[in-house]
Amino acid sequence: MRILVVYYSLTAHTLKMARAVVKGVERVDGVEPVLRRVRELEMMQEKIDKSENLKRIQEEQRDIPECTLDDLREADGIIFGSPTRYGNMTAQMKALFDSTAQLWLKGELEGKPAGVFTSTASSHGGQETTLFTMMAPIIHLGMIVVGVPYSVKELLHTEGRGGTPYGPSTIAGPQGELEPAPEDLRIAEALGERVAKVTLRLRGSGKRE
Repeated sequence: MRILVVYYSLTAHTLKMARAVVKGVERVDGVEPVLRRVRELEMMQEKIDKSENLKRIQEEQRDIPECTLDDLREADGIIFGSPTRYGNMTAQMKALFDSTAQLWLKGELEGKPAGVFTSTASSHGGQETTLFTMMAPIIHLGMIVVGVPYSVKELLHTEGRGGTPYGPSTIAGPQGELEPAPEDLRIAEALGERVAKVTLRLRGSGKRE
């Protein structure tokens, strides 16, 4: 069974969350995590090329393959991660969803469990709205949304950090200066583990060797 973890990350915060999600998937026997990144837009490359920090972060991701339609097609479950842009997913992640028309027409993603995660610059920067907007195309594609239950104790807090029942989240800071809190990473691991377990239960009869 394959769980695809596909993300977009400019400042590495969503990448770090993605790696935590992968760690959670790895806890489940019989499930293989597959990490993929979303293709960068040409319009953003000029900005990246002018920043040594952004170039370094982009270079760190070179060995992670870009997500293809075949990756989506072959996955048994999928977890999508995107930073927020004005309370919505990034244009890069939206472009991936917009490329799935042929999968939608054939119902090739129907019945696959899916989860979402995000990062924002501030505490009220659109974490929940971003997660909800990512769920909309997931539902249109016939996938089954999997969230994070409150039995994950890190969700119950009043601190200035991330964590929602709709999906893991973290606060990057206005200049991307913050690191994901350990609790945020544990929630990300919990989502990875939960999607993997749900996928086994729902699609176990079609298990690949």
